[in-house]
Amino acid sequence: MNLINVNHLTLGYEHQKVIKDLSFTVEKGDFITIIGANGSGKSTLVKGLLGLIKPMQGDIQYHIDTKQIGYMPQETKIDATFPASVEEIVLSGTLNRLGHRPFYGKKERKLADDSLALLDILDLKKKSFADLSGGQRQKVLLSRALSATRELLILDEPSNNLDFSSREEFYKIIHRLNKEEGITILMITHDLDMHAIAGNKIIAFEDQEIFVGKIEDYRRKMHESL
Repeated sequence: MNLINVNHLTLGYEHQKVIKDLSFTVEKGDFITIIGANGSGKSTLVKGLLGLIKPMQGDIQYHIDTKQIGYMPQETKIDATFPASVEEIVLSGTLNRLGHRPFYGKKERKLADDSLALLDILDLKKKSFADLSGGQRQKVLLSRALSATRELLILDEPSNNLDFSSREEFYKIIHRLNKEEGITILMITHDLDMHAIAGNKIIAFEDQEIFVGKIEDYRRKMHESL
């Protein structure tokens, strides 16, 4: 089942084209890794998929309610005085489910608890987000995205600022969500270690070209270029 079709997409800002004539399909159950140097177009593509910028040419066809697209931004530095608890952060992921209701209900609170439990961090529920380690914060932000949807997640460099062991653990969690929970994932990563380039498909921004295809084909291409 196709969730998103990207057709001959050109994206950019004002008169500057960043991505030109890109086409690919996101199918249910996909794990698509997006790699490339800074400024290559990775973040621009995500903004396009989230509807934050309009295509210059081509189009994006959604066969999924866009409310079912969850987004996990890059982890940013949090002020030590930031008062939000882990529960409040994760609950904020359910805002699109409230409709006209002004307050979270039992359903949203259970969903937040389930999202925390899925990542084995329910014990952090009452902790201050600002007091957590980098790895714990990333899990909380992922839990927030899971509270928004269990259909499709877009992860923007989720391993940023994590040490090796935390990064490895986080990748295992993402793989489990994809394989066991059936969640479709698009993950941007700056980690070019072939071990980290995971999933079944890849979009690689390389100089003036964009490789779109299967992971094994990309690995073969990289091996042949050595």
